Amino acid sequence: MTTVQPLLEVSHVTKRFSGTTALNDVNFTVFPGTIVCLAGENGCGKSTLVKVISGVHVPDSGSVAIGGHDLQLGHPQASIDAGIQVIFQDLALFDHLTIAENIAFLRTRQQRSSLINRKKIVSIAREQLTRIGVDLDPSALVSSLSVANKQIVAICRALSMNARVLFMDEPTTALTSTEVDRLLSIVLDLKRQGLSVVFISHKLDEVFKIADSMTILRDGVTVGNFAAADLDEKKLAYYMTGRDVEYTRYQRTRQDDNSLLETRGLTRTGHYADVNVQVKPGDILGITGLLGSGRTEFALSLFGLNAPTSGSILVEGTEVSINSPSDALAHGIALLPEDRKKQALFLRQSVERNITSSALSRVTNRVGSIASEKEKHLATQMVEQLRVNNRDITIRSGALSGGNQQKVVIGKWMAAQPTVLILDSPTVGIDIGSKDEIYEAIQHLASEGMGLIVISDEAEEIATICNKVLVMHAGRVVETFRDYEMAAADFKKRLARIIANPPSTDAALDLSQVGE
Repeated sequence: MTTVQPLLEVSHVTKRFSGTTALNDVNFTVFPGTIVCLAGENGCGKSTLVKVISGVHVPDSGSVAIGGHDLQLGHPQASIDAGIQVIFQDLALFDHLTIAENIAFLRTRQQRSSLINRKKIVSIAREQLTRIGVDLDPSALVSSLSVANKQIVAICRALSMNARVLFMDEPTTALTSTEVDRLLSIVLDLKRQGLSVVFISHKLDEVFKIADSMTILRDGVTVGNFAAADLDEKKLAYYMTGRDVEYTRYQRTRQDDNSLLETRGLTRTGHYADVNVQVKPGDILGITGLLGSGRTEFALSLFGLNAPTSGSILVEGTEVSINSPSDALAHGIALLPEDRKKQALFLRQSVERNITSSALSRVTNRVGSIASEKEKHLATQMVEQLRVNNRDITIRSGALSGGNQQKVVIGKWMAAQPTVLILDSPTVGIDIGSKDEIYEAIQHLASEGMGLIVISDEAEEIATICNKVLVMHAGRVVETFRDYEMAAADFKKRLARIIANPPSTDAALDLSQVGE
């Protein structure tokens, strides 16, 4: 019987940064033509391991071999030459260049000639697009593409460099369910062609659809290497976190039926139409639907960023005009946006400054200056309540993991003491342990009487933390669910089907030229 030799083998790798051990005696193996899930919470060492393999970091000890030959560590070009390719979350594409130029860029820069061979560039691009079965115009600018098609370009670029092992870091974060299915199908097809893929994702359902094996890291240590068939989501979550992770479905228990926020026929021409919602104390209203359904535009209108063209907004029963975020905050409405890094955090500022930035009136003295003790007290209170990792309010927000960054954003708005908090995609790119803690925080706020609106395209998330749901499609509400309907055993599957294949609406808006 012939023993299959590993294609990529990481042996006893240790890496330290300023006295902190990021990787401790880590072993990791990838066999030819297999898909490996590299799993673990944020901060477990996944990114450091990938950077060691790709030549960005030099380990303090250990070795990396591909095809039985040791890699020259700390030299990215050596890793590239050996067939290692990494697609990071930001994709690293040139938006102002064409698809063909992006795909062939790395190949052509290896040539000695300074002349650009346009025909060859297009030929390289067409070859790789054909290989994965996608029909895109090589002359189109990358800036004109959807996130899903940009992902395709990044894959083709990696393939053009004769990739043997392809690392994909959170590749489905910004994709719709249909786009996710297409991407997973492409990954499986690449496996059939003999490529090895290392898939890094917090979405456990996706991982189980494609992975042959799983390597789990926790606190920089290899917990184990498992055949995917030997695990389920519950076991995987346990190995990742070291504890049982079970989501408890939220049920509203408050008897207060006074309305905190209500919309009547709210419409923004070309984006959404005739949306009616009501949020009471203790409500967690879920708004779901595919990207482009109008759900985010609706939320932005509630926060004063996109004025509605008709309809009304009522706060505690009184009609109000909300034309700016200042108006929204004055009426007790806060928004946690979908992109925390670009829209919600001052990444170079401390956790303390981020948390208190929305509640300056609570930390200033009589003459209007910031009182450092008040600021410290408020920030510490939020950090401890939300269990932000290491409880250090002086650390830069940009240095935190995604889950801890999101907790800081939630803490910022908790400090402002709103009556209604809107959360747009609150757990995107967040590991399973932090996700559980964020769910707890959301449910705790509701139990204390806050009204919340959660926007998400994850059926399980909506079904778990919400007590009522609206499904939007083409700018309109096409389905609603109450708490008693959500208690059905098959509700998650039913909701997932509706999100993926929403009911038709006779008066659907033309959103083809408009972002969500």
